[in-house]
Amino acid sequence: MSLARYDALMDVIRSRMTVRAFDPACVVPREHYDLILEAARHSPSGANAQPWHFIVVTEQKLKNAIMEYFREEQVARAKLRMKFPTPDYRGLATAPGMIVVASDFRWVRAFPVLNDGSELDAMYRANAERILLQSVAAATMSTHLAAAALGYCVWWVTAIGQENAQKAMRPLLGIPDELAVLDIMLFGRPAQRPYKRWRKELTDIVNWDRFDPAHSMTEAELDDWIRTRRHRVMFRDASKID
Repeated sequence: MSLARYDALMDVIRSRMTVRAFDPACVVPREHYDLILEAARHSPSGANAQPWHFIVVTEQKLKNAIMEYFREEQVARAKLRMKFPTPDYRGLATAPGMIVVASDFRWVRAFPVLNDGSELDAMYRANAERILLQSVAAATMSTHLAAAALGYCVWWVTAIGQENAQKAMRPLLGIPDELAVLDIMLFGRPAQRPYKRWRKELTDIVNWDRFDPAHSMTEAELDDWIRTRRHRVMFRDASKID
């Protein structure tokens, strides 16, 4: 057992901070992309399928086009009055480092499925999709930690599941129709001093042998949290959460 290695790892994990505006003067060396994606390459995946693809975006016109799509989505959410504290997506265009993460959902056939069209097969396929998403998420998290270890701040853009987003991203980046864009990983030096966001206490999330009923929320409690607290914990400095 090596507590020194654990401490070093936790230093990287705790220093991983999200920002949504980057210093445009920052330049990411090519070797840093290689180091970050080498971390992704060693991530775990179901059936060791490694069902991920990474598109490194360096052209500013492509970054601007991606940003414009999300700005339109931001405006659409405002018109729909979703009351969701949507981030300012103009920051996408300022990101020195941008990696688009994609996957081929046909890989679900590599996981436990029957492929006979039965109801039981549908159940297994639903779980197989979760396996694929967990696998790609693990690889994405590895890129975040590698970027943090190199001294960068990051932004995990997940608002990309809508079909309109897929139709916009695929031709822009030459991604074949068989692949789905799952998220975008941005990194660079922050435009302003970063801050650590609020985290739940360990006692709020850990259960021993049996789930603690005190950790469960009623519908009313969950709705109240979304209405009164979500907007405060999403973007605010942890030191300023009361």
